[in-house]
Amino acid sequence: MEEAEMQLKGKKVTDKFTESVYVLANEPSVALYRLQEHVRRSLPELAQHKSDMQSWEEQSQGAIYTVEYACSAVKNLMDSSVHFRSIEGLLKQAISIKDQMNSSQGRSSADPNIPSLA
Repeated sequence: MEEAEMQLKGKKVTDKFTESVYVLANEPSVALYRLQEHVRRSLPELAQHKSDMQSWEEQSQGAIYTVEYACSAVKNLMDSSVHFRSIEGLLKQAISIKDQMNSSQGRSSADPNIPSLA
């Protein structure tokens, strides 16, 4: 009987000890300590990630501005195509007039009755 009694007392002691360890391990102050350790370990890495993300955001904003500026320039060129066509027409007209003047000068130098512009 004494051995069974000792086993019962031993079981009670180990159960109480296990319960005490469980309570201590899950006590709020221990949880806060573990949380603090976790934050202290992971904070520098998180700060570095934040810094990297901000840098990438700045680079992205610069690239977006560049692309928008290029698109605006292309749009302005497309809009100015009307003016380029008008200039092309005027140049063709000027070349035609010059050719007419050259041909009339060639005839006037061959015909002495027509006065020359020179």
